[in-house]
Amino acid sequence: MPTVLLPLETEFKSLYLVTQCAFLILSGSEAGEAAEYDPNLLDDPQWPCGKHKRVLIFASYMTTVIEYVKPSDLKKDMNETFREKFPHIKLTLSKIRSLKREMRNLSEECSLEPVTVSMAYVYFEKLVLQGKLNKQNRKLCAGACVLLAAKISSDLRKHEVKHLIDKLEERFRFNRRDLIGFEFTVLVALELALYLPENQVLPHYRRLTQQS
Repeated sequence: MPTVLLPLETEFKSLYLVTQCAFLILSGSEAGEAAEYDPNLLDDPQWPCGKHKRVLIFASYMTTVIEYVKPSDLKKDMNETFREKFPHIKLTLSKIRSLKREMRNLSEECSLEPVTVSMAYVYFEKLVLQGKLNKQNRKLCAGACVLLAAKISSDLRKHEVKHLIDKLEERFRFNRRDLIGFEFTVLVALELALYLPENQVLPHYRRLTQQS
């Protein structure tokens, strides 16, 4: 029986194939793919619940109850739970998510496609999970991931690249020379693996299109 694609997935596949084919021709392989990367890990809705979630198991069904807590306490508990699970990551989960929102907002201002933002998210989260980010380099990492994703997935002209760099410099408040230099650092940290398998990008794409 043939596979039936939803309209969202059909649109994603057409955009994704166009943006990746050229890079595949240049790279010739899928080497460096991080098989252990989970695109749903940092966006897991269970994170904000923390210790305030209670699972009740009955004879024929199971339900989850989440008690009311002040947003500030919930945020604190979420960050503590995240730090306990990932002690090597130097940023809080709330800060990571805040940076991703900045990446999305900037990309929308520059009219970048959701598939480009999705790729930038994957690059960024891989660096996060490797423990590469810290308070000093977090904005440069976020900016470099957007820039790399835009160059790979979009047919940008010279003036469009300049406009994107201007916006990145304005949004994240760093020097463009630092950004351009850090772009290579990020590329090395990703082991030149800019081609991304569909199953790593599609979950982010779905969430972005549902939010818009």
